[in-house]
Amino acid sequence: MFCNQCGTQIQPDFNHCPKCGQAVSWPTGSLANARLQKHLRILGTLWMIVGILWLLPSMVFMTLGSVVHFVIPGTDELGRLIGPFFLFVLGCSLLVVGVGGILVGWGLMRRQPWARMVAIVIGILALFHPPFGTALGIYTLWVLLADEGGLEYRRIATAA
Repeated sequence: MFCNQCGTQIQPDFNHCPKCGQAVSWPTGSLANARLQKHLRILGTLWMIVGILWLLPSMVFMTLGSVVHFVIPGTDELGRLIGPFFLFVLGCSLLVVGVGGILVGWGLMRRQPWARMVAIVIGILALFHPPFGTALGIYTLWVLLADEGGLEYRRIATAA
């Protein structure tokens, strides 16, 4: 849990914030709060790992786009123009996806106000990338779409 006043992470056995001295009121029986607190860091880490994994093929395609014109025969002018451009554009689009995953993971771990909604949208899009994207999308939606999850996330984000 985090302090409502200064955003410092508080251990479960503390009754007051160690940084500002604010009295801590622990939620009683709220499953959504406990789930969000427990899984938010894991979710952010997973999104950052997925983002890094998208960067690897991005670099490969961008590099191939730069050097593929050497292996295309000189008589095929159209292939020499379109091939490198297509590979480079594909690499750039994968780069955008990878950086987006890293930023969403960072935002969730830092409890940024914008990160919840962006993670939900990207989680829905990830459902169409089986098997790992589907699993991450389901996990993202399970963590962030609880009944009280939105209210709890806004409270955590304003405290951070």
